[in-house]
Amino acid sequence: MVDYFAGDSRSHHERMLAGDLYIADDPAILEAQQRAQRLAAAYRQAFTEDPAQARKILADLLGGVGEGTEVRPPLYVDYGSHLSIGARTFVNFNLTALDVAAIRIGDDCQIGPNVQLLTPTHPLEPQPRRDKLEAARPITIGDNVWLGGGVIVLPGVTIGDDSVIGAGSVVTKDIPAGVVTVGNPARVVRSLYADEDAGAGAAEG
Repeated sequence: MVDYFAGDSRSHHERMLAGDLYIADDPAILEAQQRAQRLAAAYRQAFTEDPAQARKILADLLGGVGEGTEVRPPLYVDYGSHLSIGARTFVNFNLTALDVAAIRIGDDCQIGPNVQLLTPTHPLEPQPRRDKLEAARPITIGDNVWLGGGVIVLPGVTIGDDSVIGAGSVVTKDIPAGVVTVGNPARVVRSLYADEDAGAGAAEG
């Protein structure tokens, strides 16, 4: 196998955290993933049996969770600690947040069922991919964003405040604030701020 890391003394875990290529065979990576799986399973069980305890488990699992936020299990994460969710956000069933890189969800968001937030990337070249190299790019979801059911957000994407992503859309590139976006690949079909401006003009007239 090619020595892809010659001259780099960092562990694979350190490379992962830096956003560089790495191989997921580091004991620290395995330990963090197993911790996340245990906490996610405990959260799912506690959600209906002991809501107060469930909230504590969720706070332990995630990198941050805001006041008044609800996350309905099951929740699937790689690490949990790289996922932060703002205040008053609602997350429906079956969120898959592969948080190899940071995933940030803002305040007052609506996350539909079966949404996937996918930060991992893999080489296009056959041999490095065969050798299990991977990396990741962060995802940022602004405030007051609505992701419809089954939306997929790909690595490195930022979605601006107030935007709506239609159900089943695949978001491959950044989305500006205040728009409706649909399709695969997702495309902007409408400005929400223009609607507000038009409404304000009509009211004033």
